[in-house]
Amino acid sequence: MFAWVIGVGMFAILVAPVTADAAVPADTSFGLTSSFTSVGLGQTSDLKGSIASIINIILGFLGIVAVIIILAGGFKWMTAGGNEDKVAEARQMIIQGIIGLVIIFAAWAIASFVVGQLGAATA
Repeated sequence: MFAWVIGVGMFAILVAPVTADAAVPADTSFGLTSSFTSVGLGQTSDLKGSIASIINIILGFLGIVAVIIILAGGFKWMTAGGNEDKVAEARQMIIQGIIGLVIIFAAWAIASFVVGQLGAATA
């Protein structure tokens, strides 16, 4: 039984990626076309839209990090066991995470406004 599991595991690690890579895509331009829609950053065909998509992706990632910090602070608070030093440290983590979220939302608002104004000025 153990040898069978090892055999299936070796097949999955060694052979499956090779067979998955054997498929030839129908589009052979490999993202080197003149529009920006084929690079997966949205459905815009101009540089402003692609930059806005990149900014949104980065700010979304930073938002996820801030929420993880808040959750880690909550976990630390729950496992503090009544120790006031740990509770104060956890409270500080939660406050820092909330401040981070506020900064991220402000950066998103500013970036959205600037890209919108640039789009209106150059249209």
